[in-house]
Amino acid sequence: MAAPGGRRSRVSAGLSGGPPGAKSVNRSGPSVRLREFTWEDWPGVLALWRSAGPGIHLGRSDAPEEVRKKWQHDPDLFLIAESDGQPVGAVMGGFDGRRGIVYHLAVSPAHRRQGIGRLLMIELERRMAARGCVKSYLLAIPENHEAVAFYRRLGWQVMDMVLMGKEFE
Repeated sequence: MAAPGGRRSRVSAGLSGGPPGAKSVNRSGPSVRLREFTWEDWPGVLALWRSAGPGIHLGRSDAPEEVRKKWQHDPDLFLIAESDGQPVGAVMGGFDGRRGIVYHLAVSPAHRRQGIGRLLMIELERRMAARGCVKSYLLAIPENHEAVAFYRRLGWQVMDMVLMGKEFE
């Protein structure tokens, strides 16, 4: 598949030395490997989310014990892109049996525009569909024009609805 800028990237499954289902992206720079999150990744993923910019809002539901609950519910939908053993991208997805949701797609600023976010989303969507998910949602703040445009390029549509939330004590 063509990477941005006309470069070619290759994704291959079943890397030797990697966990089953790991995928790698080879470019002229360091290789990037997609795999499932493990709890040992938590510090690096939290740092990635914190450095991602204003599009990711961390709150009470992003505390370690809350993220651990989410990960334990859908471990196959929490994906990492790593380079040189460090997370450079991550996405957390969920599926409740009816609808899917995408949480916190982030790629480190130094690794953006290399197709990593796209590959994370494609893999997450593939996994959700394989579990029977027929529709998914994600949240993006309207002022994050770059993210909205990115998701539109992947086929996501802006929905005209009121978003409501409630925190429980």
